[in-house]
Amino acid sequence: MSKKSAKIAALIDECRGQSLDAHYLGYFACFNRGLFYEAHDVLEELWLVDRRGADGDFYKGLIQLAGAFVHLQKHTELRPRLRPSAALFKLARTNLSKYPTLHHQLNLGRVLGLIDEWNRYLERDGFTINPIHHHPTPTLKLED
Repeated sequence: MSKKSAKIAALIDECRGQSLDAHYLGYFACFNRGLFYEAHDVLEELWLVDRRGADGDFYKGLIQLAGAFVHLQKHTELRPRLRPSAALFKLARTNLSKYPTLHHQLNLGRVLGLIDEWNRYLERDGFTINPIHHHPTPTLKLED
């Protein structure tokens, strides 16, 4: 059972009984609904167990990717979070690029392209315009 809130535990339970870890699958279920904070929370439990293992940087990169979108969602005029978002995108890219193009059924080539695209959005406007207001939030798809 998850040590997180009941909401997070329920999200994880929805993904149990499949070939991949429920926390991993829960990450994608949340991410694809635009629940980036929850995606981070769901995967964090799996990362905490394996943070020094073979997939530690992989999970950390996915958590950082979700975190970058959390910053974009929480952006306000009084407290810009566009540069921290870009920093997390770059950290995610560094961590995810350590793995093969297809890792745990995730096409990392596509994910790295997504990261580059969102960083271009941020940099193109000099970190003055939040791209989340002008572009649909991305989704991530696992391959068979």
